[in-house]
Amino acid sequence: MQLQMFCRLVLLVLVTVDFTATVSVSEAHGQVLNKREQLEAQSFWDNRDWQWYEEHIPFFECPDSELTTTWYYRWELLTKHLTYGSPNSGYSFTEFIDRPFWSGAYGAISCPAGHQLYESRWLRKPRIANDYLRYWFRTPGAQPRNYSTWLADSAWAIHQVHPDERRIIDLLPDLIRNYESWEERHFVPDVGLFWQTGHDDGMEFNINSRQTRDILRGAPSFRPSFNAYMWADAVAIAEIAELAGNNDVAVRSRSKAAKLKENVQQKLWDPKREFFFPMFRDNEERDGHRVQAGTLTYQTGQFAGSPYGRELIGFVPWQFQMLDTNRGFESAWKTLMDKDAFFANFGPSTVERRDPMFQLQTWCCWWSGQSWPYATTQTLKGMAHLLQTQPEGPVSRADYIRLLTIYSNTHRMNGKPFLAEACHPDTGSFEGHNGYNHSEHYFHSGFNDLIITGLAGLRPRDDDSLEITPLAPPEWDWWALDDVAYHGHRVTILWDRDGSRYQRAKGLSVLVDGVQVYQSDSQVAALIENAVKRGNTSGELPKNGSELVPTNFVVNNDGHYFPRITASWSSVSAPAAKMYDGNYWYHQHPPNRWTSEGSPNSEEVIAVDLGTERLLTSVVAMLLDDVNIPGAKVRAPESIRLDILESGEWKSLVTESSPERLEGHRPVRLNFPPTAISRFRLILQPKPGFAVGLTEIEAWGDAALPVEIPPPPSGNLALNLKSTDPRSFPKASASHTSRFDKVESANDGITIFQPNPNNRWTSYESKSESDWLQIDFGRETEFRRVELAIFDDRGGVQSPESYEIQYQQSNSWVPVPNVVLTPSLPAGGQWNRATFPPIKSSRLRIVFRHRGEARTGISEILVWNTEE
Repeated sequence: MQLQMFCRLVLLVLVTVDFTATVSVSEAHGQVLNKREQLEAQSFWDNRDWQWYEEHIPFFECPDSELTTTWYYRWELLTKHLTYGSPNSGYSFTEFIDRPFWSGAYGAISCPAGHQLYESRWLRKPRIANDYLRYWFRTPGAQPRNYSTWLADSAWAIHQVHPDERRIIDLLPDLIRNYESWEERHFVPDVGLFWQTGHDDGMEFNINSRQTRDILRGAPSFRPSFNAYMWADAVAIAEIAELAGNNDVAVRSRSKAAKLKENVQQKLWDPKREFFFPMFRDNEERDGHRVQAGTLTYQTGQFAGSPYGRELIGFVPWQFQMLDTNRGFESAWKTLMDKDAFFANFGPSTVERRDPMFQLQTWCCWWSGQSWPYATTQTLKGMAHLLQTQPEGPVSRADYIRLLTIYSNTHRMNGKPFLAEACHPDTGSFEGHNGYNHSEHYFHSGFNDLIITGLAGLRPRDDDSLEITPLAPPEWDWWALDDVAYHGHRVTILWDRDGSRYQRAKGLSVLVDGVQVYQSDSQVAALIENAVKRGNTSGELPKNGSELVPTNFVVNNDGHYFPRITASWSSVSAPAAKMYDGNYWYHQHPPNRWTSEGSPNSEEVIAVDLGTERLLTSVVAMLLDDVNIPGAKVRAPESIRLDILESGEWKSLVTESSPERLEGHRPVRLNFPPTAISRFRLILQPKPGFAVGLTEIEAWGDAALPVEIPPPPSGNLALNLKSTDPRSFPKASASHTSRFDKVESANDGITIFQPNPNNRWTSYESKSESDWLQIDFGRETEFRRVELAIFDDRGGVQSPESYEIQYQQSNSWVPVPNVVLTPSLPAGGQWNRATFPPIKSSRLRIVFRHRGEARTGISEILVWNTEE
């Protein structure tokens, strides 16, 4: 950036001139906006946790009410994917609202991680972004290289907003290993570039793979997108290494970046078509048409010589400000607003419309023309960078606002805020790209980062200066970006043409911690020196294991015995396991809830066993309320009581019955002085004639990491940690085992109620109306209690209609007498207990009568010779 582009101002001079003084700043009130009023002005909310938003997000308003609505919707969307995976990993994000089989631990997928980290870095507290960044390198089951992404660059982007040298230097070895692992697998020294398939670059069916025999995973190529990511990562590693004083790594990484940049500019740029294209790694053939290795899209093959072949990934180098600015590459942008190329009413399209392989599909993953939020985010990011550094070019500020507005309007279905995987570029329809319980409120893109860094123009830097280059429309009379956390300060940027809306100075104003530090009559670029002196913004996260971290102890995604939750009643379609999976949202479809629908009880009891004492200060219950759904029976409770177990007796700790605090679609936070608790229960009193429901329970206290997970109690007679050894006992077997599952998983000590990761036995596809699961102890054994973790995916595998426990006597199977079942009917997604007088046998089995066409599944069976 040329310094003469900026208005240079010194903070001391600004304060001396006194553009106006300090304003009152609080969680509920920003520096200019009333946060609660902003939230309550929106009508779409599912998550109405005003306190969370007030404490975590920056606030924004502008004359375009739809743009403002999309801003707030995107913050809510983020909460739907926010996942508290475990006490030791902390927070992460999902991409899909479910956790598909190709996702890693806790449902995260690396493909959108860069977008998710850029978006979450603007949360006022950095913990979520920092946890998620650390997740990729320090969490078993994370998959940082299953898809292309830009993790090191994202680490530096977080550091630019929330500086924390200790933290980012600590991650340097992980970032280097990650980069070197990519090099080992994907770098070709003779070419000087990284190769990637479109599939693993997030573009499954694309115009290059469709020229090969494998249209899904074919066409490994040197792609401008992936190479831009690797360039950005190399630059970020160099920056971090310099902070760490590791000059060797810094020099080596900058050298890699420089060579990579030059090879992208030399080899992937086609001067004839004035665009960046993938270059095929291999010779390819399909239907008699041959594509030669080392050629760009359409230089050879069926469409050799075509003047088209452009994809949005050709704009990705600008996303990272990778390119030389004096070589004319900006001419590529002349196609973006061309209706015969990328522009569309709900676009841009992933491929230009005049392309010979342009094709729209109403099913997943065809990136030959659909409007794709992932790529739209990249395009708008690159466009903003171009306009902020080279304002005189083939696209204008008005073009940016037009495309940003189109992108905002794409976030709608039936007039309400929504986003799925892709949409039709002409109609905005999500048809074929909105799988139920999968693609709703899809988090594979960014939006609010574009508002902050593009429209409002806050450009993160590595020093104490505040750089502002707004792209907002000059015709707007007012707009405000309020209470942005930046370098440990609270920053507000506002435009008020005549000063009447915000009752401050006319024109463009910048406030830092309540002090106005800049004013201009026009929306011009400004560099305000020493306005945001950096401090450590890490807040509550630890430097070492001796420091305490706010920790939620009621989450169990790893299959441990503890913590465990049981409910006095569970609806068939709303199991107890959903209350401690680390995710929360409140809408009925797709569901993530426990409810008591159908219960005969006058009150409902949710019991939580942590397995060991934890020093807690609050229990949080996230309350459902379906009052706006015709015929729905779930309402917020009339009261909720928290009991704790002390010396074998239940003691009431907190009771809440205030209607104002017991509102659905938000949490009720039951706070109390630090208390050592191992078991607690929530007593929910339903409103007359209605059921109650929760989407999540949390129990918070400060803890030193890593948190030790309590071991399971001894005495489980069914446990076999060597269950895959056919010679070992106890041994599990079944009348039928699905080809997708393993019977050995039923007694391996791991309990997973979620569909993924798979750790279960099911009888899916069985032709019988009943099936059995058997445990062979290998010798005569006495037992008196059985626990079943019943798996229920609400589809082909559901909780059974009933089950019967049998034991082998001589050569016959005999029903166990006097069985007491808790709950009385089988409940999926939670533990089911059966107690009975002592039985001696070498074998027992559970006979399940299936529910309709569905079949039965068990994640774990436990057998005990104790009643408790």
